[in-house]
Amino acid sequence: MNIPCILIPALVGLICGILGYLLGRMNSKGDDSLALSLQADLDACKANTRSLNAKIASLEADLAAKAKIAPSIQSFAANAAPAIVFDGALAASVFGKKVKENDLKVVEGIGPKIEELYHNAGIKTWLALSETPTHKSQEILDAGGENFAIHNPGTWAKQAQLAYQGKWQELKDWQDSLDGGKE
Repeated sequence: MNIPCILIPALVGLICGILGYLLGRMNSKGDDSLALSLQADLDACKANTRSLNAKIASLEADLAAKAKIAPSIQSFAANAAPAIVFDGALAASVFGKKVKENDLKVVEGIGPKIEELYHNAGIKTWLALSETPTHKSQEILDAGGENFAIHNPGTWAKQAQLAYQGKWQELKDWQDSLDGGKE
């Protein structure tokens, strides 16, 4: 038998409708336990929804509080110096010897004793030295005694900056033109 394709959905719909009607009639004739169970489930869902809404409100409040903090963190991050990766091989190829990261003796005019003075003053990196004003460097030297007071730290911050930035050839070329770290 060949039934047209349009009749199949109509027959299925009619059968489902009849079954739905019969099931509805059977449940409406006194099956209160099902209604009570459904009501209990509905009440549990409502309680769960209230709990989730409270959690959402709490998370939104936390997010709003963090949003107020975020601009100050972003401002701090914007002011922070970018991290520059030290390339010891490049430094060694330019200077012809091994260069250790943050070795202040790379700066023309700074030897082991002056490096020790800087370390004692809390200046242990090229970045820190590059941010040290000349008058502060002179104060560190003067505090070390008269043997150190004769040094001129005028170019040291710029040399340290070039070392920190990894501009080894530029540093080497400039140092070749300096006289004991002085211009």
